[in-house]
Amino acid sequence: MSVRDDQIVRELSHYIYEHPADRMALMPVYDAARDHSQRRACTHEQRCPLVTTGAVVDDEHDRVLCLRHDGGYALAEAEPEERDDSLSEAALRLLAEEVGIRDVWTQPGAEGPFLVDVTRPGQHRYGPRLRIGIRYLFRAHSGAVFQSMIETGAAAWVPLLDIGIPSVRARLEHHLIGTP
Repeated sequence: MSVRDDQIVRELSHYIYEHPADRMALMPVYDAARDHSQRRACTHEQRCPLVTTGAVVDDEHDRVLCLRHDGGYALAEAEPEERDDSLSEAALRLLAEEVGIRDVWTQPGAEGPFLVDVTRPGQHRYGPRLRIGIRYLFRAHSGAVFQSMIETGAAAWVPLLDIGIPSVRARLEHHLIGTP
């Protein structure tokens, strides 16, 4: 099984309902996914937005799990693969493959997308298409990552205030600390 366009439509619908201020930025991908779902094919000559998924994992110390990337740390992100049944499963699979994370859970009421961000062509590594990153929030104990990954620097628990993606930091602050 693989992630289907109707699943993307459902995830985006839920997210837009929860975060109406993001509606305009997300309409191109929502419309394309709806069109794909109805036609059961892409008729956009592969110009439609590219959907990626990622997991935002925080621990009991309000730190965020990041992976080594370009001399620093970044949140894990990937395109769903054919074997993935859902976007959130794809996000967790990526973390399990990269750092061996285990014993991860979602908080009740936080099962849907945590953040959906949009990156214009030329500002990401995925080519000339609009990139839509659908991120899910998970919790884990700090010991859920193989210690060898932390010791070798392949992964790190980064303090919330050091997260370099303003949209992720703001959403986490709101979720964890309750800021407006």
